[in-house]
Amino acid sequence: MGSDITAEEIAKAAKVAFEESQLFPAAVRIDALAKIRQQLEANKAEIFAANKLDMEAAQVEVDAGKMSNAMMKRLDLGKGDKWDSMLKGVQDVADLPDPTGVVSYTSQLDDDLELYRVSCPIGVLLVIFEARPEVVVNIAALAIKSGNAAILKGGKESNHTTHLLAKAISQGLSQTSLPSTYVQAIQTRAEVSALLDLDRYIDLVIPRGGNSLVKAIQNSTRIPVMGHADGLCHVYLDESADSQKAVRVVVDSKTDYPSACNAAETLIVHTSLLNTVWREVAQALLAADVHLLCDSHTLSALASLPNVPERFSSHVHSSTESSYSVEHLDLTISVIALPSLHSAIQFINSHSSHHTDSIITESERAASAFCRGVDSAGTFVNASTRFADGFRYGFGTEVGISTGRIHARGPVGLEGLVTYKYILRSKAERGHTVGEFGVGEGKKSFKHAAIATTSVPF
Repeated sequence: MGSDITAEEIAKAAKVAFEESQLFPAAVRIDALAKIRQQLEANKAEIFAANKLDMEAAQVEVDAGKMSNAMMKRLDLGKGDKWDSMLKGVQDVADLPDPTGVVSYTSQLDDDLELYRVSCPIGVLLVIFEARPEVVVNIAALAIKSGNAAILKGGKESNHTTHLLAKAISQGLSQTSLPSTYVQAIQTRAEVSALLDLDRYIDLVIPRGGNSLVKAIQNSTRIPVMGHADGLCHVYLDESADSQKAVRVVVDSKTDYPSACNAAETLIVHTSLLNTVWREVAQALLAADVHLLCDSHTLSALASLPNVPERFSSHVHSSTESSYSVEHLDLTISVIALPSLHSAIQFINSHSSHHTDSIITESERAASAFCRGVDSAGTFVNASTRFADGFRYGFGTEVGISTGRIHARGPVGLEGLVTYKYILRSKAERGHTVGEFGVGEGKKSFKHAAIATTSVPF
């Protein structure tokens, strides 16, 4: 956005674009996603060149101690299959069923008087994120498919990349009948601060980033905020845990992408496993270059081995109370031994961020108790916490992960970006009035009979 356009004008334009878009068929939104993907592919070289500039600037910040390595890694659009996954996410979202217009409740109140509860877009989304530039595309795809307008603000550390990604999105939209202001990008913190006051135009704020960003947003606006402040994920080794499963799941949960919010940060070991499974898991973690912050019990179990593990002196340290409240975001994991499943559940509920937690167990009873007792958006059995992801869940991509309890929880895909409205339709010749119903002579009673349909009949 140009500096001569105020935050209120940006927000108002988004609201107008949203309202205009509601009259377009779903096919227009699908076409827009196809055009955006084409523009991204056509501009890949230029986008990667911009990403290289951001990475070089980030390295200077890391060297100066002003940025963490974890933050810099999130900037890299060329890491692994991130680019291809981003493009596939756009196509996957386009291929998903339309989340709007879905009937979830019906009631025939009277002859020719029908009530429908129908899904509809939320409105205008303000999405604020740090580092990961691909979030621009993820959010835009989900917003467009779900019928929401979006205002996007990336972190300054990814300015070059996000500018070109937003440009490609704008170029794609310009080839459709959707308003050009349907997805907008802003650049400054001042614009964000001003937008957070505009609850007249903006319907939902979605922050994606570190604890400080999310907390600052939550404390600065009257607009509803959806997101999570931390990713303090746990893996619990139950007394019946299989050693091979434990090694595979724990190592993957910690090392697959250590700076991700769904990476494991704390490992809980049942005390009966200290001299067996724990030692195997610990040696596998050390072999993967993971630093262990151990309580006295887990530390003693390693120190008493006949052959002390390689890297023991450099990678194994005593934990402190604060170790279990830290989102490490690197190759470090806190470890504690506890005597029971019940104590593990209590520990997780009091220390976690209610994101994702996993149990390794061969007991169906323990698995059931864990999944019911742990108060988190995701509770897994014998599976890596890294599965907590909209793409892996089949959502195409995700707008973020919500640890709240209202509206949306866990990875938020299309269904999390719609709400609902009630449509009441009278087909009677004279219409219906509420005065016709009640108790007494000449009054009618409501029928409240279900209607066999999955769509509104007009």
